[in-house]
Amino acid sequence: MNMLKSYIADFTGIAIGLIGLGVVAGVVFGDVPFVGYIYDSFISTVGALGDAGAVGALVLAILASVAD
Repeated sequence: MNMLKSYIADFTGIAIGLIGLGVVAGVVFGDVPFVGYIYDSFISTVGALGDAGAVGALVLAILASVAD
């Protein structure tokens, strides 16, 4: 069971790193086939949260998690 949890944690870490890399590459290089989709999806999600007034809460949660 611990081995499965370890694999899941490793895979999740890799996936989060690739998503972050995709967002940064989208900002730097613009519309790249795979990267453009990640960037557009990220921007639309942030826009939807902004329309719902949840961006402040999201930023606070991110800052709190980074501070730990």
